[in-house]
Amino acid sequence: MNPHTKFKKIIAQLRDPENGCPWDLKQTHESLKPYLIEESYEVIDAIDNHPEKICEELGDVLLQVYLHAQIASDMGTFTIEDIFEKITEKMIVRHPHIFGDVQVSDADEVRSNWEQIKQAERKEKKSLLDDIPKSLPSLEMSHKFGEKASRVNFDWPDTASVKEKIKEELQELLEASEPELEEEEFGDLLFVLSQYARKMGFHSEIALLKACSKFKKRFRFVEETAGDDLGALSLNQLEKLWKTAKTK
Repeated sequence: MNPHTKFKKIIAQLRDPENGCPWDLKQTHESLKPYLIEESYEVIDAIDNHPEKICEELGDVLLQVYLHAQIASDMGTFTIEDIFEKITEKMIVRHPHIFGDVQVSDADEVRSNWEQIKQAERKEKKSLLDDIPKSLPSLEMSHKFGEKASRVNFDWPDTASVKEKIKEELQELLEASEPELEEEEFGDLLFVLSQYARKMGFHSEIALLKACSKFKKRFRFVEETAGDDLGALSLNQLEKLWKTAKTK
């Protein structure tokens, strides 16, 4: 029995109405949403910090895919085979330079063709932004909005232009006089910062995740160094420990 068939049978057994696992039987597409998000972020964390765990974490994501497929199969909507068929067809259609007779010269041309094919696939949609999931983290959603808009040349010409916009939005935030306006201007600033990241070639969501990971590592050093005295230390003492943590 190949690994795919074996794993599929395990998931089906977990969802068996008579002899299955009570927890797995209770799950729905909706209830599993937090787990899919969590497992995806754990893959990212493994890539950034624990490469030896990448295989395991990808397996956890795969578990979520198979669970959703089994739930759908139980409902009669689709199966895991349907998922494989759809993604296989999509990859073939979107790679005509591999599976067809289209000629390309570099990766940029491949990406251009990819976008043209995707645009043809979404003819029925009213906006370029319609296929961006609302459930994306806000910074990643902002990045995607900027990417889509740039495809029709609605974008800053260079990073210098975005820097000027950042200064403008920061000034508007500092001058905001009402809490509601402060929140709005703060959001505008974050949006522009995410576009700056995009123009620089990285994702603001990933950058913030790395910053959080760095903060966690340094704060744990402060905790371990201070021990039981952590809550009794002054801000100056904590800052000294923090500066030491930054050198580690």
